[in-house]
Amino acid sequence: MKMRDKNNIILEEYENKFSYKKNKTNLNIQFNRIAFIFFVFLVISIIFSIRLLHLGSLKVESNIKSTPNINNYRADIIDRNGNYLAKTASSIDIGINPVEVIDKKKLLINLQLIFPNKDYLEISKKLDENKFFYFEKKISVENYQKIMLLGDKSIKPEEKLTRIYPQSNLFSHIIGQIDDDNQGISGLEKSFNNRLKQKKEPLRLTVDTDIQFLIREQLVKFNSIFRSKGAAAILMNVNSGEIISMVSYPDFDLNKREKVVDLNFINRATKGVYELGSVFKTFTIAAGLDENLIDINTQFLDLPKSISCAGQTIGEYSDKIPADLTVEEILIRSGNIGSVRIGQKLEIDKLKFFLEKIGVLNRIDFDIEEVGEPIAFKWGKCKLATVSFGHGITTTPLQLAKGYSIISNGGFDIKPSLIKKDKDDNKTKKRIIKEGISEKINLILRKIVTNKEGTAGLANVDGYEVGGKTGTAQKTTLGGYSNLKVNTFVSIFPTSQPKYVLIVLLDEPKTNSEYIYYYRDGKQPTKGTPFNTAGWTSVEVTGKIIERIGPILATKHMEN
Repeated sequence: MKMRDKNNIILEEYENKFSYKKNKTNLNIQFNRIAFIFFVFLVISIIFSIRLLHLGSLKVESNIKSTPNINNYRADIIDRNGNYLAKTASSIDIGINPVEVIDKKKLLINLQLIFPNKDYLEISKKLDENKFFYFEKKISVENYQKIMLLGDKSIKPEEKLTRIYPQSNLFSHIIGQIDDDNQGISGLEKSFNNRLKQKKEPLRLTVDTDIQFLIREQLVKFNSIFRSKGAAAILMNVNSGEIISMVSYPDFDLNKREKVVDLNFINRATKGVYELGSVFKTFTIAAGLDENLIDINTQFLDLPKSISCAGQTIGEYSDKIPADLTVEEILIRSGNIGSVRIGQKLEIDKLKFFLEKIGVLNRIDFDIEEVGEPIAFKWGKCKLATVSFGHGITTTPLQLAKGYSIISNGGFDIKPSLIKKDKDDNKTKKRIIKEGISEKINLILRKIVTNKEGTAGLANVDGYEVGGKTGTAQKTTLGGYSNLKVNTFVSIFPTSQPKYVLIVLLDEPKTNSEYIYYYRDGKQPTKGTPFNTAGWTSVEVTGKIIERIGPILATKHMEN
């Protein structure tokens, strides 16, 4: 539209656009309002994106003091399937230099908004001392961004190498701890300290994270049900000695790096030294078979209900045990007097020699340093009698697992290990028990689970041919024995071709009047624990564990 004014100047009106005419170049630039607004928002978005990228990177800050030292690097630790159990990574520690603080009060207020749970009276004292100190180690990405946005020059970020344990508590006793200088102080971190610091490739273990989780889950559950002081479990390949799972409860979070001083956190699987009771009867019978002094059908007639030795009475745990028993029946019914008679046939030298060669009598050589040493004792006629049925002799659950592995695997010596080795390392086998004995013992162990006279019926899980032996022992105290117990069950499966030994130990369990036992044979459920024995506690736990881990073991086909 054209308009004429008084001075005869022509004005042109355009809707939503304007024209600018440059005299020299005649360049026309036209802007659409919508395009202009879009351009402004685009510029703002780019600015914010750059800022977010800047904050999202922990390494772009020019004032980060980079201090990672290659000497502090530790190789990763992985399980048999490649899952990380320990890993070295970079982290940021936040320090504060009080000399550069401009406004102490303002700094404390800002820090408290980001980290509300710290002791700011103590931090205020440190600021007054005018000495550099670390405010937060291994800071999270979120809090790092917040604290750097404060823009305070006194805040000093430092990049360091740190050790991360993705599984937290799951392998605490196996992996162990390191100190602030990245030196191993327990577990594999200590025993393989030089290897982990010198080599880049991961240290591969024999353990399986999935199975470890399932076993620990059941131990935690039944530790609460039976109100135990603690518990332990070991799952080991009887042919190779590879430890697939080793749990000791209670455990601790390795990521917290807290000093563990409570003795209840001891590694019960390897460090705990216990009298384990009737599980030793299997060793006594195996020794008698190995020396050709007995066979499984050898009869012992007119066995008394009790005998006396040095003024002490040795009796049966049950009045229902018959006076006439075969060797097989002595083990199935867990007879004390029958076991004593077999021990007396062996005499001290033969029984002692057998216990030494299967590795239960002396300190074991193992991949971690936290191993217990069986308590030494003086042999005599009475000690021979008590040792024959597992009284007055100690060992560790780890050594118990080794002993049962040798007895069930055909009589071949094995070395328990947490470190995965080449298959060729296991080719050379040394037989230390005569051929044919394992088959006889395994048959009896199976009957302990399947026969009504046996003590381990609750572990009879369909499809796994579980066999085993129970052990209920009173804990020693000053001058005698207390009412506190250690309940143990050693299971072997499958007994027709043994591959695994599973030890389950409950330390000071109690009965539970509310717990319901569901029987696999369809028998009516029972409410309440009738007796505080391994048959009603450790055996029940073992059955629940095998139900859960059995399918995984079958699927993964873990090699011998």
